[in-house]
Amino acid sequence: MIIRIVKLEIKEENISEFLQLFEDVKSRIVKFEGCTHVELWQDSNDPGRVFTYSHWESEKHLDDYRYSELFRNTWEQTKQLFRAQAQAWSTSKINEA
Repeated sequence: MIIRIVKLEIKEENISEFLQLFEDVKSRIVKFEGCTHVELWQDSNDPGRVFTYSHWESEKHLDDYRYSELFRNTWEQTKQLFRAQAQAWSTSKINEA
């Protein structure tokens, strides 16, 4: 399993728009092949700092999503709302028996 965290810094005037876009697209991301979980964390000290947290069955599934039309469209809609460049981290999680 791949765990993916993306830190996004949203311009203050765009927070509600971003949150609505995320809710609109979240169900489509979860339905993407290989995705088992997606959620959003919002920093309580800075509402414009959010983290997306997702689980993917494999690196291939994550790559398929990152190169998909769904990702391109979502990225185009959201990147203008950012106040800083997105940061992303991925790690493999060994499934425990």
